[in-house]
Amino acid sequence: MDQDQKLIEVKRRIAAIKGFYIHLLVFVMVMTMLLVVNLATPGVWWVQWAFLGWGIGVLAHALVVYGLAGWLGPEWEERKIRELMEKKWSA
Repeated sequence: MDQDQKLIEVKRRIAAIKGFYIHLLVFVMVMTMLLVVNLATPGVWWVQWAFLGWGIGVLAHALVVYGLAGWLGPEWEERKIRELMEKKWSA
């Protein structure tokens, strides 16, 4: 992998992290607003359902950016290719 490809990969990774932070910030702001609305109105407590639904989405986004990307991302593919090639040609 040459320097240009590495730079492209780093920029893509930075964009993914930035996208997650924006998603998290919007989630916190909207959930705060919804909590205030729910506290200000009498009746059924409903904000937890919005939090749960959107929270699952934020968690999935975090796993893609920080967790699964390292596990099943391009680095994993390259390691697996090397491992299988070494196994095939060393046997």
